[in-house]
Amino acid sequence: MDDAQREQGPWKRNLYILWGCTFVAGIAFSEIMPFMSLYVGQLGNFNKQEVSFYSGLVYAATFLVTAIVSPIWGALADRKGRKVMLLRASAGTALSMFLMGLATNVWMLIGFRALQGLFAGFISNAQALVASQTPRRYSGRALGTLVTGSTSGMLMGPIIGGLLAQVFSIRNTFFITAALLMLTCVLSAVLVQEYFEPVVRPKGEKRQSLLKQFDNPKLIIVLLCSTLIVQLGNASISPIISLYVRELMHYRGPITVVAGVIAALPGISNILMAPRLGRYGDTHGSGKVLIGGYLFAVLVYFPQGFVGSIVALGVLRFMVGVSDGALFPTIQTLLTKNSPVSATSAIFSWNQSFQALGNMFGAFLGGALAGAFDYNVVFISTACMLLLNFIILWFVEPSLRRNG
Repeated sequence: MDDAQREQGPWKRNLYILWGCTFVAGIAFSEIMPFMSLYVGQLGNFNKQEVSFYSGLVYAATFLVTAIVSPIWGALADRKGRKVMLLRASAGTALSMFLMGLATNVWMLIGFRALQGLFAGFISNAQALVASQTPRRYSGRALGTLVTGSTSGMLMGPIIGGLLAQVFSIRNTFFITAALLMLTCVLSAVLVQEYFEPVVRPKGEKRQSLLKQFDNPKLIIVLLCSTLIVQLGNASISPIISLYVRELMHYRGPITVVAGVIAALPGISNILMAPRLGRYGDTHGSGKVLIGGYLFAVLVYFPQGFVGSIVALGVLRFMVGVSDGALFPTIQTLLTKNSPVSATSAIFSWNQSFQALGNMFGAFLGGALAGAFDYNVVFISTACMLLLNFIILWFVEPSLRRNG
């Protein structure tokens, strides 16, 4: 499908519908996280160390399986269509959430979390569908807008999940979450339209390897590694942010409330800035937005390791959302602009794999650094990783300096 056909297609309608679906999916995925450790504690007579250990396994199981299977689903999506993958992901994840609510021991819960990882991919397939149907000159704007849907949902999810668990119990919250995911399945099935044209290969012709389908495979590898590093940096902060807040507040005051606000600030600024940065990238070059996003991220992460007040931390965390709004959607936009249509879903699924690995390793890295040194070292190490990533981009892929 060329740009003229895309202009006449339902890309705007799909964008609006999938924004709503990814918003609901974001709520569903994030609303169970605040009480997952508490649920682990209910499934056995564990001490504090055991609860921490099993909670880590429960958290990691989904991301590990997601990283392994995402490329397989992505390759299938490029042959069968992205819409069918949306339905597969939403229905399968709904089933795994329902089963989590029925778990009677921690190993069942770990198994059902792994099953969730097997069916993961709703948001990445929504991104791939929008990318494949949207005119290339609007891709940055569209992907920047779409990412605010899942970000908004994930921002509200923990609050909604905490309230649901308080009112209906933890187990029943899993069933409610499953119902939300089935709603996204129904909406996607009924309202999303995809004009999919599978690539027809001559009989007997071998399938070309993924990287050989790209004009610049080096750029694709660099962008995928960038996704891993950016996500690793974000995920390394998550386990220690509330503990850092408690330390800055000198163990006094409404610590949990303040920690919740601090955790939400990057999501708020991300929602505000991602579409605007996407439009800027479409006009002036996505590469420039990516380079600027890295420099800005380094500048706002370093001081977080040295702040002396909760207000200063809050301002800097708000700025992190701006850098995320420049980095994640722009990486996806550059992957879209430098990928053939026949490999769109495959490359978005590989991107999801690298993001999942960043989540998994980041959580372990943050906890390990904080335990071995102090909380501020986690922020400084994140800034150093992003600076290294920037240097790699600058010297390995100079085309990004011009316009991307």
